[in-house]
Amino acid sequence: MLTLEPVYLLLGAFLVFAAIADVRERRHATAAFWAILSLPFLVGDAILASYKAGTAWPAQAMGVGVIALGVMAAWSRRRPSDDDAAAQVTRRGDAARLGNRLFGPALLIPLVTLLVALAAQYGPAPLRALIDAKQSTLVALGIASVVAFAVGLRVTGARVGAGLHEGHRVLDALGWAALLPMLLATLGSVFAATGVGDAIAALVAPVIPTDSRLACLTAFTLGMVLFTAIMGNAFAAFPVLMAGIGLPLLVQRHGAHPAVLGAIGMLTGYCGTLLTPMAANFNIVPVVLLELPDQYAVIRQQLPTAVGLLVVNVGLLWVLAF
Repeated sequence: MLTLEPVYLLLGAFLVFAAIADVRERRHATAAFWAILSLPFLVGDAILASYKAGTAWPAQAMGVGVIALGVMAAWSRRRPSDDDAAAQVTRRGDAARLGNRLFGPALLIPLVTLLVALAAQYGPAPLRALIDAKQSTLVALGIASVVAFAVGLRVTGARVGAGLHEGHRVLDALGWAALLPMLLATLGSVFAATGVGDAIAALVAPVIPTDSRLACLTAFTLGMVLFTAIMGNAFAAFPVLMAGIGLPLLVQRHGAHPAVLGAIGMLTGYCGTLLTPMAANFNIVPVVLLELPDQYAVIRQQLPTAVGLLVVNVGLLWVLAF
């Protein structure tokens, strides 16, 4: 049965590759950053097993490593890997030659993820037995990424080493911002576990008419947008808003369909992602990479899309969730 362990091992191996490449380029601080980050992917299960067995020092050492990552991120300056003029000319020529075919591998990732996840949940029994149902979406994403990488090599005619080198170059350009989705998703779970959702429910109940379905739906959707904008990621906002407003008010009181509310509610949160500099990996890093003069250029362009999507999502929830 396929689980997340092979996916984590692939990610860890790629981070080790990036660390070795940075050592060769004499970028030792960046190499140390990726080397430390590779450890939870490669030996995370062993660290957890040792902690459960009563040996705490591996987990404590990993905690020190996480603190080191924070310190290094705060003091480091993002700088892409060295890329000579000849390589840039070659890359532009390849882009002109391949045209829109370059988008094919990227579009395969969501398509293959959807197909594999649906097959793992609703396909024939032998197929369902191949993938752990509890981790089917993330396993499907890992499979889709490998498929897209292979198709990308086929489309471009590049070798595996060239693909890894380009991935390393982009990873170095992103730097610490590559960690933001994981960290913010974890932060959302921490907030939910510490009762932030209950605190929000206590604050919202006296302010809005809870007997009004429209008022509760408006509070939920606007809250998803606002909290996502503050945290920088809808994964952080979702557990808090679902615990505070979604489940107690919309599902239990007004009978909203939980699956519809969860799916469209999460998408509504991404309207906030389009509007915030806190989503640095989406809205600030591209500005740096493209050397745009306006640091909020991406956000300004995304504002109409965010507002339009919010209105559409509210309408879809009103029609489909009740």
